[in-house]
Amino acid sequence: MTATTRFSEGEKRQIRNQHVWPRLVSIPIALLAVVAIGDPPWGDQPWGIVFLAGVAGYGMFCWASIFHETSHQTLFGSAAANIGLGRVLGTLMFVPYSVYRQVHIRHHAYLNRPEDWELWPYACPRASLGFRRFYVWFDLLLGVPSSALIYGRMYFHRDSPVQDVAVRRAIAFEYVGIVVFWSALVIGNTLAGRLAEHLLAVGLPLGIAGVLQTVRKLTEHLGMASFDPLLGTRTVLPQRFLLRICSFLHFDIFVHGPHHRHPRATHGSLQGWMEYYQRRSPQLPYPVFSSYWSAVRHMAPSLWRNPACGVNAGKVPDYADLAAVEDFLADSLEIVPHDASDGQWAKTA
Repeated sequence: MTATTRFSEGEKRQIRNQHVWPRLVSIPIALLAVVAIGDPPWGDQPWGIVFLAGVAGYGMFCWASIFHETSHQTLFGSAAANIGLGRVLGTLMFVPYSVYRQVHIRHHAYLNRPEDWELWPYACPRASLGFRRFYVWFDLLLGVPSSALIYGRMYFHRDSPVQDVAVRRAIAFEYVGIVVFWSALVIGNTLAGRLAEHLLAVGLPLGIAGVLQTVRKLTEHLGMASFDPLLGTRTVLPQRFLLRICSFLHFDIFVHGPHHRHPRATHGSLQGWMEYYQRRSPQLPYPVFSSYWSAVRHMAPSLWRNPACGVNAGKVPDYADLAAVEDFLADSLEIVPHDASDGQWAKTA
């Protein structure tokens, strides 16, 4: 059983009126590039394989943003369609949909706090500076296994707050699906004598996608101390054409602060929300950037100085203006109050 988000009628209309199909172009493009790597149209030229791996890798990176939208169930008007596509993408990325959704709900409700399992170990007070310095590079260079570990902790950790039997059963079935799918793929390619080609065609793009996804996550969060959604995340407002295209393919997730404040808002409204808050409170130092590289440069020193979020990143600003939990995922109304927000999960490092 996978819970569904409860939307108002107005929110449902906005979701139904979105034009999402052009944003899903990365799915067929990445699949075609993977097939072409196994049988390149111009022969086994190294430059061709590198080019196709880059195309497939960036497409898979976009899949992570599609996966994120399915977890919010804001991609399609049908909850079943969101869950179905989410499970397919989660299987391809070694992360069960139901695990990701459980972790991500808490990420919104407990941003940068010790209870934010998605930002482990950076937000966990029990994770030493030395461990965080080691882990950030493991996270950066091996994003796929790192993501599987970070999200898997929600299911396998002895202190996991996910205790609902039906949810845990759904997660278990999804893990079984991942094992069966990838085992069948590897065994089939081995029997066909194409295992090496398979590992190159799938493994290399997945590795590229994992690096890009971790860069995005760290750019949004690493080094941010505040618990406020707008002050505790970096927001990029795309100005140039190429960045606008990239933001479009990622459902405007780069406009990250407003997404955290209004996670049920439609993609096209996020930039307007940020501009509204800037006009309303011009005195607040919102971490807003006009280019992605400027946001990366702002984050980069934290990679070696102090890979941290929340309390590990220093004192939380006094002007933090926490949004009401009602403005987060609707599921938070049921799930979050049962996780006592008193630091008890700080022991989960």
